Amino acid sequence: MRAGRRRTALLAVVALTAGLLITAPQQASAGPPNLITNPGFESAGLADMPACWEKSGWGDNDFTFETVADAHSGSKAMKVSLSRRVDGDRKALITEDAVCAPLVKPESQYDLSLWYKSTTPDTAVTLFRHDVTGGWQYWTDLKTLPMSAGYERVEVRTPAVPPGTDRITWGVSVYGTGSVTTDDYVMEEVTVPAPDPVCTGTPEECAKGRWDVLPVQNPVRSMHSVVLHNGKVLVIAGSGNDEALFEAGTFTSAVYDPATGNFRTIPTPVDMFCAGHVQLQDGKVLVMSGNKGYPSADGTIGYQGLKDSYIFDPATETYTKTNDMNGGHWYPSATILGNGDVISFGGLKEDSTGNVTAEKFSAAQNKWLPMNEVNQTWSYWGLYPSMILMQDGRLFYSGSHVFGNGTQGSGASIYDYTANTITDVPGLQNKDQRDESASVLLPPAQDQRVLTIGGGNNETNPAANRLTDIIDLKDPNPVYAHGPLLPQGQVDQGQGKRPQTGAEGKMFVSAVLLPDGKVFETGGGLHDRADPVYEASFFDPVTNTYEEGLATDPIPRTYHSSAFLLPDGRVMAVGDNPGNGTYNHNVSIYTPPYLLKGARPEITSVIDGQWTYGDTQRITVDRPIAKAELIRPAAVTHSSDPNQRFLDLPMTVDGNNIDLNVTSNPNMAPPGWYMLFAVDANGVPSVAEWVHLGGPAAMAADAPSAHVHDFADAPSKAPKKALKKRSSAPVSPVIAGCDRHYGTAGVCVPTVFPREVRATTAARCGWLTAHEYGRLKVNGKDDPLRLDPNRDGVACGKGDVAR
Repeated sequence: MRAGRRRTALLAVVALTAGLLITAPQQASAGPPNLITNPGFESAGLADMPACWEKSGWGDNDFTFETVADAHSGSKAMKVSLSRRVDGDRKALITEDAVCAPLVKPESQYDLSLWYKSTTPDTAVTLFRHDVTGGWQYWTDLKTLPMSAGYERVEVRTPAVPPGTDRITWGVSVYGTGSVTTDDYVMEEVTVPAPDPVCTGTPEECAKGRWDVLPVQNPVRSMHSVVLHNGKVLVIAGSGNDEALFEAGTFTSAVYDPATGNFRTIPTPVDMFCAGHVQLQDGKVLVMSGNKGYPSADGTIGYQGLKDSYIFDPATETYTKTNDMNGGHWYPSATILGNGDVISFGGLKEDSTGNVTAEKFSAAQNKWLPMNEVNQTWSYWGLYPSMILMQDGRLFYSGSHVFGNGTQGSGASIYDYTANTITDVPGLQNKDQRDESASVLLPPAQDQRVLTIGGGNNETNPAANRLTDIIDLKDPNPVYAHGPLLPQGQVDQGQGKRPQTGAEGKMFVSAVLLPDGKVFETGGGLHDRADPVYEASFFDPVTNTYEEGLATDPIPRTYHSSAFLLPDGRVMAVGDNPGNGTYNHNVSIYTPPYLLKGARPEITSVIDGQWTYGDTQRITVDRPIAKAELIRPAAVTHSSDPNQRFLDLPMTVDGNNIDLNVTSNPNMAPPGWYMLFAVDANGVPSVAEWVHLGGPAAMAADAPSAHVHDFADAPSKAPKKALKKRSSAPVSPVIAGCDRHYGTAGVCVPTVFPREVRATTAARCGWLTAHEYGRLKVNGKDDPLRLDPNRDGVACGKGDVAR
């Protein structure tokens, strides 16, 4: 029985019912009005359903809807049964019309309650909402109901009603064999008090936030940033894009401790420069591949990928080797799945060709699986392809990647590992100018919407664009829609800052999910590895708009930079590695406006830090809060963190005691450590508490089913079958966008100069001088960019520019 093995925190504080739910007091007669018509099914309706109730559901299952006499009160109750189930669910819902569906107000919240008994643990309170322009649509699941032989009362609070919503409907979904009987539904409007905001900074800081540059410097040329579940930050450099360090075998990482403000350098076994990484379910960090070799001086061979893989342990701050991958993957993807496995695609092999092999790390076996045990489409997904886990276990390739011209097709697609098919998804704007863009699963993860921001083209090097695209994966036929243009800021092209104009945007932008539910975007450059842009904004997923004009990081943050959320609600930014081979070691911290609005709510206790799927977990807070959520800690590089996600935790509120309801679907929040935030009605978050979601109990054979919905189930494009088996995909050795005839591997003279630079020696050398490239050696006899007309072996020397 599911309820018998749940690790529910309520046991520590209160006597529980057999279903592990508190039996709440019945509604007081003087309380708010019940907004539901026919809440106890007493009034008969058309056909065989009570008035204002309808049958709903989907999938392959055998089911019955019955009005039964086994009522909690009155003479009738509703029983929904599944006798056979392959997929889908069934539910009795309030009828979706203007007569029966309760009216709601945007930004308001509502307490929903009902009495139930159940013979299956596979049930959930499910909401739909009516959008005044888009009609009825799924909203969210709120709570999993444990099995109960007798009637129990359950209550849960909705999130704030989104703009444009005028009515909602709800009921109990049954998605496993068994039955649920429900009665006496109640829906009441509630008001969450908002503290009076008190500005604790300057007026400008309270509106725009504040950046502080720390006195300590990052001791390594880090390319990768991982927030550990002990609150520290792992930054990985490897050779740090420095060929001399590579030749010397000098590979570095460091751990930053926000509590002390200090870095500790960590011995690093191989060159993890441009590796992949992901948080495993136990909180350790899997680091895969890296750099086996730099490009040759003449450019005939490019970067080469390692097969090596390591696990970093935050407790000991050491790396331990795993078995090798099946091939090298310089710039691989890394996505954790709902069962804790990790899947990886793309990157460059040991010979600099494109790797077409999917790799899978087994959580159960703690190793990379042999190639013949992993489904293969033999597709080349590019470098750092953004592969985001969907709620049904499929992967959404958003179209974000680093270097190259995207993938064949529409630029975005859905990959079904089980069926081993790829289905193109249309609508992504300028798909071949989305190199170095960023993609995030928007808050909350339950909404299944993805935002893709900016980008350019590494090979043709145009000015970065302002494009954003949003896709709703709940749509049967998901299509990218145009989002709002990225706000503009100040750009420095070597002659001082100037305002951006026209269509100028950013590439290598950082996008960070914040506990108030917004996306903070910061950093980036106008061209590949050059021309930093000083701009920051908030994207609001509720309104699909940007709040522009925030405080900007005073440190340039372009190539090899990253920004990420700290457990205290601030954002940390590190790195900058422009094409001239320099590196910025300054560390910046952004304090968002929500931390300058007065006192923060406090989570005063977390009864149990070990959570399983479908749990109800109790916390206490020091004052009223409006919402709570889990945010997965960052593991980011090159604008890419496909595992970043924000999971809404529907609440049941009893004063300062808050029961948090965890999704039953591991695909919605893969197992691992999460930051738990409580947020008040002004959007002010608490300091995070760390909780662990998943564990052996959640993965056990008798675990309940995940409540999966029929989203993205009717794409207009036909699925593409696997390609013929092949060893690799051809990739140009200049895929990194650098002309290796000049300088060193760490110095990136662009293959194509920005469009405004004339194709003359003087103009090109002037651009290189303005960007501080210094003295450049010509490698070999060829001079394709005409930087050494006097052929003395030095590019852009005095004799060259004078000609």
